[in-house]
Amino acid sequence: MRTTAKHKITNTEEFKQNLLSWAQQFDDVVWLDSNSKEFKENRKYSSYDAVLAVDAFTAIQTDYFNAFDKLKEYYTITKDWIFGYLTYDLKNDTETLKSNNDDGLAFADLYFFQPKKIFLIKGNVLETRYLKAVDDEFESDLKDIEQSNNLDVEQSNNSNPIKIKLKIHKDEYFNKVTKVLSHIHRGDIYEANFCQEFYAENTTINPLETYNKLNTISNAPFATFLKVRRNYLLSASPERYIKKEGTKVISQPIKGTAKRDPDHIMDSILKNDLVSDEKERSENIMIVDLVRNDLSQTATKGSVKVEELCKIYSFDQVHQMISTVVSEVKDTTSPIDIIKTTFPMGSMTGAPKISAMKIIEDLEETKRGLYSGSVGYISPNGDFDFNVVIRSILYNEANQYVSYSVGGAITAKSDPIMEYEECLVKAKAMRTVLEN
Repeated sequence: MRTTAKHKITNTEEFKQNLLSWAQQFDDVVWLDSNSKEFKENRKYSSYDAVLAVDAFTAIQTDYFNAFDKLKEYYTITKDWIFGYLTYDLKNDTETLKSNNDDGLAFADLYFFQPKKIFLIKGNVLETRYLKAVDDEFESDLKDIEQSNNLDVEQSNNSNPIKIKLKIHKDEYFNKVTKVLSHIHRGDIYEANFCQEFYAENTTINPLETYNKLNTISNAPFATFLKVRRNYLLSASPERYIKKEGTKVISQPIKGTAKRDPDHIMDSILKNDLVSDEKERSENIMIVDLVRNDLSQTATKGSVKVEELCKIYSFDQVHQMISTVVSEVKDTTSPIDIIKTTFPMGSMTGAPKISAMKIIEDLEETKRGLYSGSVGYISPNGDFDFNVVIRSILYNEANQYVSYSVGGAITAKSDPIMEYEECLVKAKAMRTVLEN
């Protein structure tokens, strides 16, 4: 079905830039880049340094209704690599929920495509997997890629500064967090991930240039450039949602954030404060319990284990507290079932999951869409890897609408002022990129 070839790369970083630049000619693009970084000291779950899939041969696009069943049918018929995204609003397929909030982005709820051309980079080796129908184009593509220079991308004109607006103003944010806290004190929930949107209307951006700037600032291990016709995701995500390797399933929720400091001593203090922060640890442990419960729905008996609890990893912008939960599944278990029973990821909902999702739907002002959803791929043998869409800029070119959202976990120990400040820390990279 696919022709596979291997090719040595002399300068990997330059090749990656050229490859992504070359990809802009296609309507369907998924670029996943670990920035050769995946948690630096924990690279045991890294399959590739970067992956590019372009040019849909077949595709599926649907709203949330029966979305996972439709995806399973599509994957079964295709029997090939598929790349795409799941929006947060697929919660309405797995549970009796709704999404009635304002939606300026208007992305489809689910989109996957079977790419004609796949590029897999590991170290200085490029592996290509072209569908038989286009495998005669490999040599000419490689020439074009090597000649494709990122500098060819038209630099945007910054004479029109982007005016970022808030969906929820500061006082209203405090009121809403207070309402979440009253739900917690009543015992409706233990924790809720409450999010807010920042947006700009009648705005055009250069997606590739914006992604490159964001990636330079954040250098994240689950960075993504996604293009579906005129809809774009430019993501500097530090978080993996879920991965399957053989019969092993790995989930790595993030809960707990501290800012970085250029001063080495101050930075160490901030990191140590995060290690010993009771509120952040309890947040993380609650989500670990939720993930264990989700994974147990497809796991073989007794196979769900916590490999790492509340470990601190440092990124260019922030320190993060990350846990790793693993399970084993039967080799007959459908990859779609594993995704469906764990979606949306607990780090973006709260606990218990369904009550938290109802409460945040009532209090948030924006339909989340692809924010706090996921982008990734499923391979023909059922392996997959998906990120969590956070620290991301979303852009609907046709509507000229630019958006980024940030959130935080509200628990009984939360202080609304501290929560607001954490949101601003998380928003910093996106704001810097858009406002220069």
